[in-house]
Amino acid sequence: MKLTKKPVTGMKDILPREMEIRNYVMQQIRETYTKFGFTQIETPCVEHIENLNSKQGGENEKLIFKIMKRGEKLKLQEAQSESDLTDSGLRYDLTLPLSRFYANNANDLPSPFKALQMGPVWRADRPQRGRYRQFMQCDIDILGEASNIAEIELVLATTTVLGKIGFKNFTIRINDRRILKAMAAYSGFPEESYDEVFIILDKMDKIGIDGVAEELVKEGFAQASVDKYMELFRLITPDVQGVQTAKEKLEGYLDPSYADSLMTIISSVEATKQADFRMAFDPTLVRGMSYYTGPIFEISMDEYGGSVGGGGRYDEMVGRFIGQPVPAVGFSIGFERIVMLLLEHDFQVPHAAKKTAYLVDKKCSDGQIRTAVAKAMEARKNGDTVNVLVMKKNRKFQKDQLTGEGYTDFEEFYAD
Repeated sequence: MKLTKKPVTGMKDILPREMEIRNYVMQQIRETYTKFGFTQIETPCVEHIENLNSKQGGENEKLIFKIMKRGEKLKLQEAQSESDLTDSGLRYDLTLPLSRFYANNANDLPSPFKALQMGPVWRADRPQRGRYRQFMQCDIDILGEASNIAEIELVLATTTVLGKIGFKNFTIRINDRRILKAMAAYSGFPEESYDEVFIILDKMDKIGIDGVAEELVKEGFAQASVDKYMELFRLITPDVQGVQTAKEKLEGYLDPSYADSLMTIISSVEATKQADFRMAFDPTLVRGMSYYTGPIFEISMDEYGGSVGGGGRYDEMVGRFIGQPVPAVGFSIGFERIVMLLLEHDFQVPHAAKKTAYLVDKKCSDGQIRTAVAKAMEARKNGDTVNVLVMKKNRKFQKDQLTGEGYTDFEEFYAD
């Protein structure tokens, strides 16, 4: 059988240049989030299949990499359906595993619990620019805090780390699932059709307001409801005043405290932020996960042309495990897309250690080799990066190659 040298479709090998950036970004994430009071945890890559299929992950539940039962539990001849063959799967995000983790370990955790989690997840998705079937997620979540202080802290922590990495002029789009539902109710859409309406609304940035209206009518929704719905989007501005407008227009359909809370989140973040970004109220923001129950947010960067992170409040998910609701809200950075943008902009990791290459003539004696190695060890002790290599015939080519790897100084050792 011929072996295949390329990675499996949707997976990728990570070369040293990218790995250096990935490690730097993870270091900045870890250091920044720790200063905001988050503590790091880890959950298994494999989850129970019934958890993954609990109808909370939206479209992602169609993209699960399922794992077959093993040993005596795998009975191929007796299997009637796929469920008879599988008992677990690779996690498609970090939120569901965190909810299970919290439900299992709550007695040993502080309340509220501020969790930092970084690790790979898997989705059998169609690969495209910045999207893979295996990718890293970096999440922060606050469990046990019902107030909007949690949302404020999450947005400030996430934007602070993006600013430290060097991103500017990005936008945090924010909405509330309860405002979404109130707008649909005000417009006269039947409650059982909300999900269908929101799926079409989610295309607003691609097909525009007229395209959304046309598609809603095409799907059989009443023209009067569609017109009333579109009028809301024309009235609402992308700021605190827009939330106030929504609050006034949706009187009787929306608890005013939800709008007040959202306005507090926006104004508090704007007043205390340290990075260069803007907050924007976006009533078209949907977020696909059905587990969201309150405020939702996304990071938009014009240079990427899409979202590079997002999150929201999911107060009911932990309760599915323990039988009682637990306030929870999280924010995930689009790690792979951020690394991709840094690579495309030839990002250089700052404050990297001095990199020196010691090139040793192959004719050097044992004593001369020991001298070179001892000198390298002393330099490493002082914080430098030193690579001891056998000198090649084409030294210019060798040095050019090392320069491409970030080596700035060279020292050559020749035989006496």
